Amino acid sequence: MHIDIVHDTVCPWCRIGKHNLDSALAQWAGEPVTLRYIPYFLNPDLPPEGVPYRALMAGKYAGVSLEQLFDGPRQAGARMGLTFNFELIERAASTVLSHRLIALTPPEHREAIIDAVHVAYFERGQDISRLDVLLDLAAAIGLDRAEMQRLLESDAAEADVLNEARQMSQAGITGVPFFIFNGKWALSGAQPPRVFAEVLAKVAAENTTHASASDG
Repeated sequence: MHIDIVHDTVCPWCRIGKHNLDSALAQWAGEPVTLRYIPYFLNPDLPPEGVPYRALMAGKYAGVSLEQLFDGPRQAGARMGLTFNFELIERAASTVLSHRLIALTPPEHREAIIDAVHVAYFERGQDISRLDVLLDLAAAIGLDRAEMQRLLESDAAEADVLNEARQMSQAGITGVPFFIFNGKWALSGAQPPRVFAEVLAKVAAENTTHASASDG
């Protein structure tokens, strides 16, 4: 089974959705599952240096208090041990560079780098549009800092990241997280682990049915 995970690195619900999928997969005893993370830009027009965070959020969600806006993911995260310190975030970061870092990270370290980016942004309020911040994260999980700097200072993976994000928008995806199972079944939002478990079981059963029909 294969799952495409459409996400943005500054999306709190993407962090929660990833955690819930991870929890479901930890209990999954069925067929092997592969994951692919596909970039999405919640704020595609941000300059590389970002903009003031609270001003951006207030403009996007006019009529809703920021505390009300932050309260949902903060409370949902707390129930599963995830911390969201929105008050520490000063800059709304362009996420192109962080998506490139994820794309350039070897598959065996990809989960770790995504988690590290989430912790840096949501717990420490670090600016994940900055090269030095991302290189520190890469080095902390055991990647070669000099090699990652060489790659990120080039245009490596940039065209792929931009093209994949564009394809997701053209496909009609307007919000993340968005999960696509075997290229056919879609699940939107940060669903609880039990929902992911139910979908995993249904997709696996469908695979078994198709395999049996093909054998017959």
